[in-house]
Amino acid sequence: MSQAPFPYAGDPELRLPIENALRGVIDPEMSLNIVELGLVYGVRVEADAVHVSVTMTSAACPVAELIVDDIGQGLRDVLGAERDVRVDLCWEPPWTPERMSAKARFAMGWD
Repeated sequence: MSQAPFPYAGDPELRLPIENALRGVIDPEMSLNIVELGLVYGVRVEADAVHVSVTMTSAACPVAELIVDDIGQGLRDVLGAERDVRVDLCWEPPWTPERMSAKARFAMGWD
């Protein structure tokens, strides 16, 4: 099994469904998913909640609220209502293009 492209703590059986749900969240400005873009800084799953730390490509991102909402909905679809979804928008460390996967850099024409 491949490692998650972001730090993950919690039930190992939920890692892949959570990762897949996050891969389903598309940054509409970049037309790429937030995992490939390197926007997911970490996921921690507890008995009653899942915490997701994410960033945006810039502090002025006009679609930040949409992305945060999509993360919440995608994870609720996978985990059900028994866990609270908490999305923490963070700015440290700042996002840089080096966080992008090789696939995303290629799609953007940067490789």
